[in-house]
Amino acid sequence: MSSVTIYSSEYCAYCRRAKRLLEDKGVDYEEVLIDRDDRKRAELAERHGWKTVPLIFVNGRFVGGYDELADLDSSGELDRMLSSDAPEV
Repeated sequence: MSSVTIYSSEYCAYCRRAKRLLEDKGVDYEEVLIDRDDRKRAELAERHGWKTVPLIFVNGRFVGGYDELADLDSSGELDRMLSSDAPEV
């Protein structure tokens, strides 16, 4: 089974879009709100070079934000990543 984690902010429209895309596909995900956790936000930005939310991980692999998730979905790659035989990173 694949795992999806979204680091997000409560008031982020792109976070809501990413979660809706996954929900429409029937994908369970873990949401980690980082609104008030400046240290976690800085750590994620330093580690992944990404300063905005959402930060989306599929099977432990950082895939980007909403736009990248939507691109993966459009190309069919997201379905491959979410398949039960996709390896955890």
